[in-house]
Amino acid sequence: MSKLDDLIPTFAAAIAKTKSKGKTDEALLRTIAKSLGPSLFRDDASLISAGDPEEIERVRNNFLIKKLGIADGPALDTAINEVLDLVGRSTKNKYRVVVYYLLVKLLKKEAKFGA
Repeated sequence: MSKLDDLIPTFAAAIAKTKSKGKTDEALLRTIAKSLGPSLFRDDASLISAGDPEEIERVRNNFLIKKLGIADGPALDTAINEVLDLVGRSTKNKYRVVVYYLLVKLLKKEAKFGA
């Protein structure tokens, strides 16, 4: 098994613990995880700090605007806040891939990842 294969169940379990509805699409989860490249395996880069405004700005700019191609606007902050509420703001380990997965599902952008 690869390192990615070892991590997918951890990410799927983290999604299952959220307040999101529906079954986890593991193929989509794997594709999003692969898109993160080596950063997925670096402790600091693999997690999101919800209390850090610069981190939230990176999610908005680098993922939502650049990767998903969504126009900047207040809807992006609303989506980010909704996902952070689903994950739980007090949850210590907010995996970047889980937050991105939930954003993709919420914004119905699965087609960007071939799903």
